[in-house]
Amino acid sequence: MGADSEPDRLAAVRARIDAIDIEIQRLISERAACAQDVASIKQAFGSGSDFYRPDREAQVLTTVKARNQGPLSGEEMARIFREIMSACLALEEPLTVAFLGPEGTFTQAAALKHFGHSIRTRPLRAIDEVFREVESGNADYGVVPVENSTEGVVSHTLDMFVQSPLVICGEVEIRIHHHVIGRIRSKDEAQAVYSHQQSLAQCREWLDLNMPSVERIPVSSNGEAARRVASMDGNVVAIAGECAAEIYGLSILARNVEDDPNNTTRFLVVGRREVAPSGRDKTSLLVSSRNDVGLLYNLIEPISRNGVNMTRIESRPSRRGTWDYVFFIDLEGHRGSPEVNAALSELRSRATLFKVLGSYPKAVL
Repeated sequence: MGADSEPDRLAAVRARIDAIDIEIQRLISERAACAQDVASIKQAFGSGSDFYRPDREAQVLTTVKARNQGPLSGEEMARIFREIMSACLALEEPLTVAFLGPEGTFTQAAALKHFGHSIRTRPLRAIDEVFREVESGNADYGVVPVENSTEGVVSHTLDMFVQSPLVICGEVEIRIHHHVIGRIRSKDEAQAVYSHQQSLAQCREWLDLNMPSVERIPVSSNGEAARRVASMDGNVVAIAGECAAEIYGLSILARNVEDDPNNTTRFLVVGRREVAPSGRDKTSLLVSSRNDVGLLYNLIEPISRNGVNMTRIESRPSRRGTWDYVFFIDLEGHRGSPEVNAALSELRSRATLFKVLGSYPKAVL
């Protein structure tokens, strides 16, 4: 065979790949050694407990996406770096992250997307348990759902912020694909479907059309739905993600049954420490005032006048009196910036209840 034959050309490319792999592995090891140096320096100067820096990691991932030239997408390249950073951080101090469990929930997927796979995960039964686990110090961070693009806010999460001392340290967005999963041969055999009430709502039209007579039973999470179906006899199915089907050994009977193909859920990362500016930040706050004429205008006017963009506002009953409400507001920018700080100072003087829930990096992945 000639020098330009297919086997020879493939052998040359594969040899180059092998050489590149050796160099990549050497550089990853070098980066991991640098991470250990960071831990040693922090411990020497008395800041050894502050290993994880959400602002620093967001800056790194944003830079990775910006300088990417392909052929891998910027998001795919950032995911690779996310896992490298996760493994290196675990050399300093493995993080314990609580999430709404059990295993197989979309909240678990959000935790792994944000922190990488080199963490200790702790599934809990309810959102309030996630908050308490972080408040007590048994977990470093928690991940909880806060809103869905189709069905709106997760009220329990918002309500927890009224009393909790925790702050928001980050956000994660997950494109949600729901599947009908079970141990039966066909979805047509199903007599009951288990899922979280939000997921049942996100699949309402599909269920009305394809499983109209099947009883819909809400449970605490999609992972819990899959766990129950795996342990039950009878013609029952769950609506959950592919990860849940794999964990509990269930077959996928129908794929992508969500009504909106762009169905996305936003999750919040909660912790005990405030986050420094990353350059691409949000600030979330909780405010309330006397129920007088012009209440809402008086609360949001300082935001506009100071040139701050409000990206979201949501009202919830305050539980302090009939028809008394608190407002959850998301702003662009960090509370340390002059314009956001000015708006917050003015809001504080007008509100009867004012609480900054956190300034944190926008979702990168």
